[in-house]
Amino acid sequence: MREYTRSLTIEKATDVVVVGSGPAGLAAAIAAARGGASVRLVERYGFLGGNLTGGLVGPCMTSFSLDGKTQLIRGIFDEFVRRMESLGGAVHPSQTVSGSPYSGFMTFGHEAVTPFDPEVAKRVSMEMALEAGVELLLHSMVVDTVVEDGTVTGIVIAHKGGMSFVPATVTIDASGDGDVAARGGAAFDYGRDSDGGVQPMTLFFRVRDVDDEAVSAYQAEHPDERFPFQSIVERAHEAGTYSLPRRGVQLFKTLESGVWRVNTTRVTGVNGTNVHDLTTAEVAARQQVVQLLEFFHHELPGMGSCRLLDTASTIGVRETRRIVGIYSITLDDLVAGRAFDDVIAVAGYPVDIHSPTSINGPFDDGVPPTANVYEIPYRALVPAQLDGLIMAGRCISGSHEALAAIRVMPPAFAIGEAAGVAAARAVFTHLEPREVDVADLQTRLLNSGAYLGARMDIPDLMITSNS
Repeated sequence: MREYTRSLTIEKATDVVVVGSGPAGLAAAIAAARGGASVRLVERYGFLGGNLTGGLVGPCMTSFSLDGKTQLIRGIFDEFVRRMESLGGAVHPSQTVSGSPYSGFMTFGHEAVTPFDPEVAKRVSMEMALEAGVELLLHSMVVDTVVEDGTVTGIVIAHKGGMSFVPATVTIDASGDGDVAARGGAAFDYGRDSDGGVQPMTLFFRVRDVDDEAVSAYQAEHPDERFPFQSIVERAHEAGTYSLPRRGVQLFKTLESGVWRVNTTRVTGVNGTNVHDLTTAEVAARQQVVQLLEFFHHELPGMGSCRLLDTASTIGVRETRRIVGIYSITLDDLVAGRAFDDVIAVAGYPVDIHSPTSINGPFDDGVPPTANVYEIPYRALVPAQLDGLIMAGRCISGSHEALAAIRVMPPAFAIGEAAGVAAARAVFTHLEPREVDVADLQTRLLNSGAYLGARMDIPDLMITSNS
């Protein structure tokens, strides 16, 4: 260790600072600003969206109940999708079905997915944030958390100009990795109970010049294959002719003819909070892209002439820290569809664990199916140990198995929206996030178009005051 002392510039204080502009952070910033709070959104890239855009992750997994009959994730997420749709950059999930090219030919958990164009997502993300009055601070990364008497009072960021202190009344940690909470001393869990293993990382990439009809024809001729091209991949594994990271080729048709997203690279045994591991993972995954393209060209119907269109700006990290909250969501909660008095979001995506140690997954680990609809409580967003802080996204409090369901983008939008509304309420009521009136929070979410389940679906609610 080496001591390092330096004076910091101080940014203007805001009511709320949001760290990370992925689905959770984006929704949180918009919701807090619409709630009347002054909001600064800190983002490490020069655009918004996180894995939604720079990570090329897509389509958005289901925002509907597991049976595909009820749209659960509404509010800001639905507004975001419909604005992309109006620009020709998305298909609303109500118009997609499982087993189709848009859903990667998969059925379980893939009803009503949302195909979208990442460039249109960048545009709509920024437009919605700016229209809400969010102040953007791009090209900035959190390096420390300032805690005074057990309360987070702001963050330290690094940028081209050096380092700055960013003060705020409430901080929302939507970093994905719980960076703010962890650096503030909050307790966290990591990995599965048996060995601490976390799900592998994946670098998404897109290919062009695919023969769409040939790909779909192969899948139609092999309806029993769980993953696209599964039998071809299995034969390659048995022959040892290719070093392939997965049991199949997970690919999803985009809105453009001949262009598909590929979710098939896999790097295990790496820690997404360690820069050396992240570097190793980036190098390995980019090498896998080259190997996969060779396999596509020689072995896969419809892919013989495909070309690499682009790779994601960053490798996708499925799992790192899970901050210990007032309540920790369990697998039993999701399987039973347990009701919570402090419900702030509902979802229907099943437990999706990519094995930390093998080529298996998703949906391969013998985990029981979740309920058709399950609830997410506000207490899982509030750290057990720190005040002035709300969690949003895949770093909220829960088990390895539970977070494998909640980690995907539509639930992240819903969790982020709730975090943003709660942060604004904490500011205006001069309360800590853990003291926020949950009934008032729920009413405001319902008024803004969110859905909290059938039992909370009370019509004609209205709150107009921010006081």
